[in-house]
Amino acid sequence: MTNRLRTEIQEEEGDENLIVEEKPVREIPDNFFTQFFTKGFITTERATNALPFILYLALLGMLYIGNMHLAEKTIRDIDDLNKEVKERGWDYKTAKADMAFKSTLTEVAKRADTLGVRQSVEPPQKITVKEEQDGN
Repeated sequence: MTNRLRTEIQEEEGDENLIVEEKPVREIPDNFFTQFFTKGFITTERATNALPFILYLALLGMLYIGNMHLAEKTIRDIDDLNKEVKERGWDYKTAKADMAFKSTLTEVAKRADTLGVRQSVEPPQKITVKEEQDGN
């Protein structure tokens, strides 16, 4: 850059004509929806007045969706509990059958034999007490 006077620089800037290109305004297509929202049924005032009702409907929709999720979760919990009840029933029946098997005479005898208690092989004897008759 050379040393120039301020006036010379300003003169050069004034000489240049700035060309500003304007963007063409985009036209809105003339179809049903644009006529409906601009010229027809819905206006800005009507949309503003309808906003509370629209928000109310949105709230009802969210409550409906939340209620459905809660109902489905409850159904899944009920199914899980039913499966658990069936499983516990099977465990009970298995334990009952094992107890019935282990309480049979032969099984009790086998288990008692390990403790040193044996089953008697002789039949039981009846003990009778004879009364003495006094001659007195």
